[in-house]
Amino acid sequence: MRPNPNLQNENVAEYLLYIFQIEALVRTINLDITRIESELLAPAFPDPTQLQHQLSWYKEIVLEMNQRGLQKEGHLDQVEEILLELIYLHNTLLTILNDEKYKGLCDHASEALQAFKTKSNMVNRHDIEGLLHAMFMKLQLKMKKQEISPETEAAFDLFRIQLAYLSKNYQRMKAGELNFIQN
Repeated sequence: MRPNPNLQNENVAEYLLYIFQIEALVRTINLDITRIESELLAPAFPDPTQLQHQLSWYKEIVLEMNQRGLQKEGHLDQVEEILLELIYLHNTLLTILNDEKYKGLCDHASEALQAFKTKSNMVNRHDIEGLLHAMFMKLQLKMKKQEISPETEAAFDLFRIQLAYLSKNYQRMKAGELNFIQN
């Protein structure tokens, strides 16, 4: 279903994880808009107006995924754009703003994150994308009711905390509350 329009600015990590789910769902249904309508949307939205509203959003997603060759992997343009903003913010917090708390969060998560990226074939991806994919993996494991080891759960907690801090600062950045010229 279409996400709340305010979610992107309220909690950008949660928003991205939601869109990751939508991308995965659309792939599972083989980008078939007819199946999306009949199996997913029609049962959830008996009101024709709501159904059409949802359907138009999914049609846009399917169209972009087909046009950009995202049938197996990759992200929508909007996701890529937000990822770039988060990477910019991440780098800004570390270098320009010299945010000691954020540096500490990154340091704490670094070893576990590098291990995750190696196991997930994401070594060449930015750490922020790795964090988001790790949290998406946790979500998928929970949905499948698969057990998560205490060590992995501890790593996920480090990732979650770093992403929460980054998301809060993303919200501040979008509201114009961060001073990038302070140093």
